[in-house]
Amino acid sequence: MSETNAYAAAGVSIEAGDKAVELMKVWIEKARRPEMIGGIGGFAGLFDASALKAYDRPLLATSADGVGTKVAVAQALDKHDTIGFDLVGMLVDDLVVCGAEPLFLTDYIATGRVVPERVAAIVKGIAEACVEAGCALLGGETAEHPGLLGEDEYDVAGSTTGVVDADRLLGPGRVRPGDVVVAMESSGLHSNGYSLVRHVLLAAAGWSLDRHVDELGRTLGEELLEPTRIYARACLALADRTRTHAMSHITGGGLAANLERVLPVELTARLDRTTWTPQPVFDLVRQVGSVPQPDLEMTLNCGVGMVALTDPEDADAAIAVLGEHGVRAWVAGEVRVDDSPAGELAGRVELVGQHPGW
Repeated sequence: MSETNAYAAAGVSIEAGDKAVELMKVWIEKARRPEMIGGIGGFAGLFDASALKAYDRPLLATSADGVGTKVAVAQALDKHDTIGFDLVGMLVDDLVVCGAEPLFLTDYIATGRVVPERVAAIVKGIAEACVEAGCALLGGETAEHPGLLGEDEYDVAGSTTGVVDADRLLGPGRVRPGDVVVAMESSGLHSNGYSLVRHVLLAAAGWSLDRHVDELGRTLGEELLEPTRIYARACLALADRTRTHAMSHITGGGLAANLERVLPVELTARLDRTTWTPQPVFDLVRQVGSVPQPDLEMTLNCGVGMVALTDPEDADAAIAVLGEHGVRAWVAGEVRVDDSPAGELAGRVELVGQHPGW
């Protein structure tokens, strides 16, 4: 028996892996940038860094992430061509918050059994999302792990690299009292809090993914698999055309905790919930699971996927720029000096009011 057949008998199919690579090539080719050198199949992806000479002091930014238990929904529905948008969104939008342009991305797919068509569908979504974000899909790895993962189970992760000139770096050091908090609408749950959502709606309530939910206007599965919105191009335009000082990607931990990551310790931000109504899925989780609102807000994005801290004179321009990129935005609050008696709000975010309809 050949080594290849012996390996296949152990649960790893080199033939299936090779077929998956052939199927994904067409999608990877679409996600190129001029700086890419060569194609897939090498030991390393190559990216021409000579363009960085145009920067006065280029800073490289990097991020690594996955999509959490949202993959369980994709697997249950046997729909795999959108989870890539979730992966890319989680990666590149962690870069743009500091003003960095995403340059390239690499992915990692681990599965119990390589099904070439399934792997190619995952990569298709990743490649299409890279095109939307403006970055190259430079390479990746597909690993077959029999005995560690079930035959129809997989997980996806990746890393991305971008660049920003040092004098255009966004962050807490630029934030000023009076800056407005520009909230950007999410497409839904994005890729965080799915352990809570699945527990509430699937495990505890016993709902099926094919259940039509009137409040959502579609099936539960369709709602839960809604791709993460990618803000990269919109946020880069925002940084370029307005006096935006910092941005925050609203992921695990919710709106307040993530905004606090870009607040100077001496300032506070007050956000008014009356300025927006979260999409119905958030209230559905709250009501079906009797989830206290503070718990919901520290787990889910509650309708806001990204925020920018912007000079108040540029508030209208910021909303207009984002609108040009198809992102609905509004002023949800402002940054101020902490004037609380004991300084208990220093570096903190305060949520006040209540969402209309809640």
